[in-house]
Amino acid sequence: QFTISDLNFATGLMAAKSTSNDEYWIVADVVRNNFVGPLRFNDTNAEGNGAAITNVSATGYQSDSNWFTNGRTYATFNWDAGTSTVTNNDGSIASQVRAQPSAGFSIVSYSGNSTSGATVGHSLNSKPELIIIKATNTAQGWATYHGSVGANKYLQLNATGAAATYSGFMNSTEPTTSVFSLGNDNFVNTGSNYIAYCFAPVSGYSAALSWTGNGSSDGVFLHTGFRIAWMLWKKSNGTANWYIYDSARNTYNVVNDNLEPNTSDAENT
Repeated sequence: QFTISDLNFATGLMAAKSTSNDEYWIVADVVRNNFVGPLRFNDTNAEGNGAAITNVSATGYQSDSNWFTNGRTYATFNWDAGTSTVTNNDGSIASQVRAQPSAGFSIVSYSGNSTSGATVGHSLNSKPELIIIKATNTAQGWATYHGSVGANKYLQLNATGAAATYSGFMNSTEPTTSVFSLGNDNFVNTGSNYIAYCFAPVSGYSAALSWTGNGSSDGVFLHTGFRIAWMLWKKSNGTANWYIYDSARNTYNVVNDNLEPNTSDAENT
């Protein structure tokens, strides 16, 4: 068991991965039973048993020894999702939402109705550019929308495939400032329960970008307007892993230690 005590907020979403060992990801949030029932980025499993973290406060939390192995090192990533979970009726499906619009992040829980064109409220007051959706009580992949790929295609956070054209994900309808749309696929909208993590860009704080590689060691420069603390990226037009880089493991350049959400691999360089 370990204790995180230097956060400046009560975490709403926690994602953790062993950096020293091959081990599954651990993903837990406050909306789904107060961190009970962790999910794994790297597989399609339904939520597990028990709480991944406990004793959440305004400065951190404690881990649960059933999910974290003694003697291994871990990276944990945390997002502020505000202070209360509320019912959102903006969409045709009512959702339970905890949101922090100033940080461009919300956690959305809903039950599918198997109807193409259904909508779900996200409470961000701006258009999300990244939405990651997972069925919680059945085995399904992590359906992923990115604004640069568009709503008529989808990616899977747990898989390596290129962006694939498919209207059953978001009904080929772009998210709005209040809702996101759904098709009637098992990934996002049948008789299951679902969790969605929604991210909207905030100037000077977060960004959703796309670029075309130039094949050079002096690669493309992407202007964000801020120093990046956490970066998730994937090749969208071909088969490739997802990668996460952050400023906690690499505190100065060169930043080259990465974790892969679609694998259980230890940290790579």
